[in-house]
Amino acid sequence: MPHDNTPILVGGGQFTQRTAQQKNWRASQSPMQMLIQAVRLAADDTGVANSVLKNADNISVVRFTADTSEVGRLPVGQYKNPPRSVANAIGASPAKEYYTCGGGSTPQWLVNRTAEEIARGETNIAILGGSEDLATMTSALNEGAQLDWGDDPGGEPIHIGEDRSGTNAQEKAHGLYFPVNVYPLFENAIRAEHGRSLEEHQTKIGELFSRFSKVASENPHSWFPTYRSPEEIATPSASNRYVGFPYTKYMNAIIRIDMAAAVIMTNVKTARELGIDESKWVYLHGCGDAHDLWYFTDRIDLHSSPAIRTLARKSFGMAGTSVDQIDFFDLYSCFPSAVQIGAQEIGIDLNDPRGLTVTGGLPYFGGAGNNYVMHSIVTMMDRLRGKPNSSGLVTGNGWYVTKHSMGIYSTKPFEGVWQREDPASYQRELDAMSHPRFETAPEGAGKVETYTVVNGRDGPMMGIIVGRLGNGDRFIAHTPNDAETLNGMMEVDCIGRTGVVSTGEKTNTFVYEGA
Repeated sequence: MPHDNTPILVGGGQFTQRTAQQKNWRASQSPMQMLIQAVRLAADDTGVANSVLKNADNISVVRFTADTSEVGRLPVGQYKNPPRSVANAIGASPAKEYYTCGGGSTPQWLVNRTAEEIARGETNIAILGGSEDLATMTSALNEGAQLDWGDDPGGEPIHIGEDRSGTNAQEKAHGLYFPVNVYPLFENAIRAEHGRSLEEHQTKIGELFSRFSKVASENPHSWFPTYRSPEEIATPSASNRYVGFPYTKYMNAIIRIDMAAAVIMTNVKTARELGIDESKWVYLHGCGDAHDLWYFTDRIDLHSSPAIRTLARKSFGMAGTSVDQIDFFDLYSCFPSAVQIGAQEIGIDLNDPRGLTVTGGLPYFGGAGNNYVMHSIVTMMDRLRGKPNSSGLVTGNGWYVTKHSMGIYSTKPFEGVWQREDPASYQRELDAMSHPRFETAPEGAGKVETYTVVNGRDGPMMGIIVGRLGNGDRFIAHTPNDAETLNGMMEVDCIGRTGVVSTGEKTNTFVYEGA
């Protein structure tokens, strides 16, 4: 029998708005309207919608992507206090109004944090949700249309989460603020670690993401419910050009979507008092939050994640289970490298017959901005309810394999007192790990550690190198941008190649030996 204050998820709702997809964006709901609809769907799922809505004492909203930009909020209007806007719409008067930071790890982090508040008796009924109207927003802005999505219901929400920049000045100057430029660096490092040729590795990641597209093709909420073969995903073509080598377009998260998702959380005692059927209850058996060394240029290497490894150990330990006993997975999947690093550190084979996603992944289900993992959680709830006593694992990833959150869920009751280890206790160990020194003004002989070629619609535009100097210090640099150099980097493996790096006024330059 679970304790009265054991946290549980009792409702989940999600939907996909297809008006922009159908070239009819003017008929779209606003992000707030979408969020409120998802909240109502989650409340309906509990079977006691009116009770959970009016008695919610915690409303937490995942930050909208349009309100996340470091260079200024996008010109679509601003929600001054999103939790209160939701509360006003559903007739609630919550004591806590939380608005999170950005990042793909945020929904799972928010569930973990809320579960802790519930277990301590600080929250009774919580509504967590988010929405993204990025397809509608992009369509409108492309046509020069004005959007006014703002709302000021009064008050100031409590801002929660880690919101510092994910890049240092050097990374940003070299174009490494954009995820499409950074994750390919991880991918080539993974390939080198496994000793694969360019062709062999491209085949591997095509096969990996083809399986994701198969799941998406069977998910009614997917933005692209289309199966794509490994060859179609891995092979560059007119409709599938390279973006950041070795990634083709079909290997990249798609952020131009309109989606919303929400969950309802409470405790066992309240669920019983409200009459929520136990078939709806989903327990959070294990969880954890951590981050790797904050700037990727400081990492121990570019093909692993000590933070995910630590979270797996902590989460499985809390849940009293192992990876072999998990029935369903949803590994964060913005790019193939994120999936491979996550699977490696958790201990899952990429070809595991259980599959690595329940949604279909960010490139095919849809990269719902900061809120994608809320869709993972709602979908996982559905899977677990359909298979009593089964278990599922969800991971979230923010910035550049930087911020991580993990949750192990089951309909099987949690036994004992629900209490998780303070993440700060193991974060200290991660922060103290030794790592290469990053040189901001490199000069002299160097060797390529990993690399990518940034491509535009008309072909290769820029080569980016992460390298090591003779003393082991790491540096970043651009290559000359002539066609011969850039095309050659996509035809012949460059990892391990030597050259000379020099410091420039804004960016460093690496010239291959013999060039």
